[in-house]
Amino acid sequence: MAGGREIVSFLAERQNLEQFRKKNWQGTFEEYLDLVAQNPAITRNAFQRCYDMILSYGVDTYEVSREKKVHYRFFDDPLDNGRDAIFGLEDSQVQLVNALKSAAHGYGIEKRVLLLHGPVGSSKSTMARLLKKGLERYSALDEGAVYSLGWIDPANPSDTSAIHWCPMNEEPLHLFPEEFRPDVVAQFQEASALADYPLNISGELCPFCRFMYMESLNRHGGDWSKVVQDVHVRRVLLSEKDRIGIGTFQPKDEKNQDSTELTGDINYRKIAEYGTDSDPRAFNFDGEFNVANRGIIEFIEVLKLDVAFLYDLLGASQEHKVKPKKFAQTDIDEVILGHTNEPEYRRLQNNEFMEALRDRTVKIDVPYVTRLSNEVKIYEKDYNNEKVKGKHIAPHTIEMAAMWAVLTRLEEPKNASLTLLQKLKLYDGKSLPGFTEENIKELKSQTKREGMLGISPRYVQDKISNALVAHPDATSINPFMVLNELESGLGNHSLITSEEQRDHYRQLLEVVKEEYENIVKNEVQRAIAADEDAMARLCANYIDNVKAYTQRERVKNKFTGQYEEPDDRLMRSIEEKIDIPDSRKDDFRREIMNYIGALSIDGKKFDYKTNERLYKALQLKLFEDQKDSIKLTSLVSSVIDQETQEKIDVVKQRLIRDHGYDDESATDVLSYVASIFARGDVTG
Repeated sequence: MAGGREIVSFLAERQNLEQFRKKNWQGTFEEYLDLVAQNPAITRNAFQRCYDMILSYGVDTYEVSREKKVHYRFFDDPLDNGRDAIFGLEDSQVQLVNALKSAAHGYGIEKRVLLLHGPVGSSKSTMARLLKKGLERYSALDEGAVYSLGWIDPANPSDTSAIHWCPMNEEPLHLFPEEFRPDVVAQFQEASALADYPLNISGELCPFCRFMYMESLNRHGGDWSKVVQDVHVRRVLLSEKDRIGIGTFQPKDEKNQDSTELTGDINYRKIAEYGTDSDPRAFNFDGEFNVANRGIIEFIEVLKLDVAFLYDLLGASQEHKVKPKKFAQTDIDEVILGHTNEPEYRRLQNNEFMEALRDRTVKIDVPYVTRLSNEVKIYEKDYNNEKVKGKHIAPHTIEMAAMWAVLTRLEEPKNASLTLLQKLKLYDGKSLPGFTEENIKELKSQTKREGMLGISPRYVQDKISNALVAHPDATSINPFMVLNELESGLGNHSLITSEEQRDHYRQLLEVVKEEYENIVKNEVQRAIAADEDAMARLCANYIDNVKAYTQRERVKNKFTGQYEEPDDRLMRSIEEKIDIPDSRKDDFRREIMNYIGALSIDGKKFDYKTNERLYKALQLKLFEDQKDSIKLTSLVSSVIDQETQEKIDVVKQRLIRDHGYDDESATDVLSYVASIFARGDVTG
């Protein structure tokens, strides 16, 4: 085991001091202008920086129903190994990125509040958290560098530790007087032409920097060139913990909250030092709007804000200004992101006093996931056999919970021949006879609020957690444990508003249980029929008979050596398993022989596994032949002879090897399927 000195040495060797120096760069205003000439992107506004940050992770393009779609890898949260990954909300992500792109190019969205709207637990907070986390990390990279200014102390001009840094971390180019800015921009025109965005100097110095600027201007007799010599520039790293460039505001009760939390407040201890409460040095510019300058501010449950706060929000979005107490309007540069749930948004729509806010918001719907495979990913992120120690999660446990959750969010299809479960499968990319991609698009277009209602992933996560701890003696949890937890919680679910809705959710649980029954019956059938030698013998026997039948020949009996007529009963027992009617048997048999012949011409050998229909028919036939010899139904009784037990153990090992069961869950599923067979339900 390593000692303290070894651990310190180990880490010391891995330090990157060069990166530390880059991230803590300080220089003069002139040196900063040199940096701008080399890379005008360091002067980007908050929207531009946020948009570029998302693009820096890469973009994938794909097609759905002949329609081009994009996927932004940023929302996979690659830097945190997918901890905050968002699955299946590509449309919402595209809307958000498009809004940021529009704002980055100054098309008007920069004057709006970006409002994430959706039901509880639909990833609104996760999206906001990803953006904040992404900006923090981007600002630490060379391509995401952000710079701010500070003022030397006239009494100690050479003491860099005495610099008064801008409390709002504003852009150093604000030092240029308004009348000279066009000429300054022209000086950078060549470098700016190569950048993604033209250099633009907008905004004025904050009250503190304006005060320091005027003091310096007076001290130097109006000589601006000497004023900027009093200025230092440093690189800043955006950080929510350090309250630099990332702000978060959460409504509280009205008695314990006022607007100074957004725009800062007077520092009463410093009034005695400076003599007046209107001196910016006696003011704390530490409201969330001040703190979030150059980055992003998140408003949690934004529509629960008191009206007094909404006025600040309106000015901040439309004018990019806030009004600190005792000071003039102050410029801010930040992305304003709010999120709200459905009831609060309806209240906004019905409140005529909120019309101004409605007019200044860009609503981005963030619904629940309606694709089963994506819902499964949400739960597998937290519940998998790596994270859950000491408990095996049986196959289909997560899938069945996810299936129920998605079913609660889907609207009944208008097509009477389509069930809700079939609709779920179509949405998940499965094919159904008679349904094309165009039909699926039409199904989605017929819905009004699909994904905005239903069960939250949080409820399902809670119930999976309950199932994991509610059975201390079990080594694995299975779908029924989780489904029972889901059902037992419906009685006191706070977001279920009617008994009709509760009954509907219970009926959907029965649909899921029936689907699970079909899945495990099929798995056990495949495990029983997974005897490769027996399958090969059955196939060879069938092919010999089909060949003789189609060529009007006789078949040699391997036991008697006599030539006999083709065994039609054997052939039909296989063909009936895949619903080949008697009237179509000749066509099917010729089809098989033509398939074998075509392979032979290409020099390939026939393998029953390559013909999906025949493979399924052989599996079902072999299962039917073997299930009685295995006596699976004996599992529901207490007496099993040794020979039967050995055969059952072989099937159990196949379930473990091929389907991901452990010993306990394989035993459970065999017992469950045995009980189905015992009641006579043995169809495939």
